[in-house]
Amino acid sequence: MSRSMLAVVALLSVVSVTNAEDPAEIKARGTLIFEDDFERDESTPGKEEIGNGWTSNSPWRAKGNQQVDLVDGVMTAERHKVADHGVAIFQKLDFQDAAVEMKVKLGKGDNLGLDFVDREVKTIHAGHLCMARVALNQMTLMDSKTGHMDNEIRERRLAGEKSPELNKLINSKRKNVKLDLKPDTWYTWLVVVEGDSMKTYLDGHLVGEFSSEGIAHPTKRMITLAVAKKAAVDDVKVWRLK
Repeated sequence: MSRSMLAVVALLSVVSVTNAEDPAEIKARGTLIFEDDFERDESTPGKEEIGNGWTSNSPWRAKGNQQVDLVDGVMTAERHKVADHGVAIFQKLDFQDAAVEMKVKLGKGDNLGLDFVDREVKTIHAGHLCMARVALNQMTLMDSKTGHMDNEIRERRLAGEKSPELNKLINSKRKNVKLDLKPDTWYTWLVVVEGDSMKTYLDGHLVGEFSSEGIAHPTKRMITLAVAKKAAVDDVKVWRLK
């Protein structure tokens, strides 16, 4: 059995695959509104200059130090030692429902979040609506708007509340799916947000699905790639479904 086939078998052994819509059919229903293959270089070596509309939080979270780099047609992100927050890489887009696809590569202990954001919503912290996060051992789907990023819920957490009621509420707004991915290996990751549902695929296979009211927020004005430690990304594409 080939190495690629073994990887698929390992993936399918820890996830429940249903008769979901084929990813190609999902993308065919949409309109491609953004793509980036990162086949370019910065004008000044050592200076963070992502291009194509991307910006990051390095100026205020990492004291201006470079955290995002373009290397051999790949965007790499690594949290700087002086940073007081994970790396956040922003792309302004406008949609209600969308399919976002990219190639991702993670090392041991790494993870990458795809965050859907509307900063005009003032009832939630920093406009965080919903997110999918992939690590080698787990995929997490979450409704941030009515979960941990709701201002009232967040204030209770920051105040130190750890009540069973609050924990139950927060946990009801997310779903974890076990994975068994190989480190330093490229995977094609697709996240589909449609209505109140979020679906996530790896290499064309459905690995998780979650429905919650906050996912259905009608205006999503930005996607953010959230890197806690280190990650590599390539071939980003976004299709507007609505």
